[in-house]
Amino acid sequence: MKENFDRFNFEIYKEKEMVSFRRWILALTVVAMFAGLAGAQVIGNNQLNCATNVSVTPTLRSEGYTEQTGDITLNCTGGVVATPGATIPAVNIQIFLNTAVTSRLLPVSNVSNNISEALLLIDEPGSGLSGYGPSLPQILCPTPLTGCIQYVGNQPGVTLGTAVASCSSVGTNTCAVTSTLPGSNVFQGVVSGNSVTFFGIPVLAPATAGNSRIYRITNIRANATALSGGSAAGATPVIASISISGATSLLITNPTPTIGFVQAGLTATASSSTNLNQCTSSTRASVSTLTFTENFGTAFKTRVFAQSNNAYAGQISNPIQNVPGSIYNSESNLVVPINGTQTAGLADYGTRLKASFNNIPTGVRLWVSTTGVFNNALPFTPQGTGAASFNVGQTSSVQLVSSETVSDGNAGVSGFFPAVPSTDTPSTGTTPIVEIPVASNGTAQAVWEVINTNPNAIDSFKVGVYVTYSANVAQNSPPAGTATVNLSFAPTPTAAFTAAAGAAASSTLTIPRFVADTAAARNIFNVNICRTVLLYPYVTNTAGYDTGVAIANTTSDPFGTGAQSGACKLNWYQGTTNPAQGDTGNIAAGTVWAGLASLLVPGFGSGGPYGSGYMIAVCNFQFAHGFAVVQDLGGRNFGMAYLALIIPDPGTGSRGANPLSAAANGTGENTAH
Repeated sequence: MKENFDRFNFEIYKEKEMVSFRRWILALTVVAMFAGLAGAQVIGNNQLNCATNVSVTPTLRSEGYTEQTGDITLNCTGGVVATPGATIPAVNIQIFLNTAVTSRLLPVSNVSNNISEALLLIDEPGSGLSGYGPSLPQILCPTPLTGCIQYVGNQPGVTLGTAVASCSSVGTNTCAVTSTLPGSNVFQGVVSGNSVTFFGIPVLAPATAGNSRIYRITNIRANATALSGGSAAGATPVIASISISGATSLLITNPTPTIGFVQAGLTATASSSTNLNQCTSSTRASVSTLTFTENFGTAFKTRVFAQSNNAYAGQISNPIQNVPGSIYNSESNLVVPINGTQTAGLADYGTRLKASFNNIPTGVRLWVSTTGVFNNALPFTPQGTGAASFNVGQTSSVQLVSSETVSDGNAGVSGFFPAVPSTDTPSTGTTPIVEIPVASNGTAQAVWEVINTNPNAIDSFKVGVYVTYSANVAQNSPPAGTATVNLSFAPTPTAAFTAAAGAAASSTLTIPRFVADTAAARNIFNVNICRTVLLYPYVTNTAGYDTGVAIANTTSDPFGTGAQSGACKLNWYQGTTNPAQGDTGNIAAGTVWAGLASLLVPGFGSGGPYGSGYMIAVCNFQFAHGFAVVQDLGGRNFGMAYLALIIPDPGTGSRGANPLSAAANGTGENTAH
């Protein structure tokens, strides 16, 4: 009995102890929970949370070294209320790309320090949006290598934490808030390889619920050529990686945003090659139409977004193009003056298109159209020259410029745009054209700039090419040959502008810049030697017979044909063993050469099975005609005569499947006696 009672008391005791233990555990859990909540609240109040956004992800041209990427914005909320006069903690914000950063370098005092046009703006200054930050002007931090120390202000009527202000009296860590001058809100980035760093960026927590701080990173250019291989989706992404370091921390969502996609921007072609004759002079004759077509709607851009419908409104150098977050669809991005001589975001010119001519024969002069053409005889005249938004439904246009790297200049100077005026028209049509110089090595270059484009359509520009030369067969002028052209964006690497230099950030190279044409050169015209090919189908001088052959040079006539002279090469064929080639020597215009087979090729025909053969005469002049007489010796018993056949010249590139066919190119002649 006692044993049972003791066991019962023990069970009661144990249960009490377990209850006490559970209560103790529960108490500890509650304490820990509240402590955790308190800790979480502290962390939440001190932690800035920044949401990453790229509002527009542009398409970058794979041919471009300095392609614009999309703006990155950090929308930050949270943090604790700061004390007026306290030093605002600062961070370094570094952006890494998966290719080189090529934003223009704007060094201070001409010192190589890689300070660039890439900008970080705080709270969208100059945007016109509501709020204190957007209402401020754009104020540049003058020390981009270190950033600018700033202090918490106390602007009247502005909630603490939404304003960044400087102080007129500075202490060790605080200052007397006696100034209402706003602090810097524009910071330049420092480029190093594939990254750009913004140093000493003040991070003033918005703190108050509903408030936020916006950090916009803009004007970052990238070398898209390194990403031009494409992918299964047809384009290669440009990836940014955001790194934060410094006196405070920022919790960033999506620290690796996509800021662009790379794909080929240009397709360029030349019309079929034109055949020209060495013996026929030409004066501004059309030879080729070149076509430049963009592969997506924003591959062709004006220098700036046109602010009016005036001529060259898309090329002026002082546009109102300084509103953060605006989409300009131009070669320039956010344009911000840095000092009296430097401007961030401003390109040197609009999209330029280049024709690089090669192998131009000596003696040939070259012309191109100064504007786009409907066809080579007729220009295409747009109804406006500004941006598409100011010329709704108007056709895009181009203008010939004086070089591939010359700047569009200053709009305040009369004739600022480097347009090349026309001096002539073609032999047929009214297209404005101008001669371009041909170097001694047979090269020439023409560059057109896009002066109006529609970003919502695929633009295509046609330009004409024309030639002039004086025929001089006796001097072999112009010599036979095939002229070619390469077509690309401009400028492209030269001896002074190497591909390696173009692929990195620079303070001296122009923006934009591109790789050279990677496609094979396109044929635009051929100069063919003027020849007449004569076939004498039956020739013999065996078994008591002989053949007399004659060739007349009929280039002297009453129709104004230019007199030509040249020799004829005589090619004899009698079977497996053929005589050596003969030569008539020079046959002057208006004269006839004649010879006997027995003297020219004694025993001709004996090398074949039938005692005869044939001869092909290749004469280096037009309008050669041949005559042959076959007779017995002395001409007493037998005689016959025939006209040589004129056959198509395979050397002109127009030979048909059958060289004896008149249908091959319309020059065959089937006449005999």
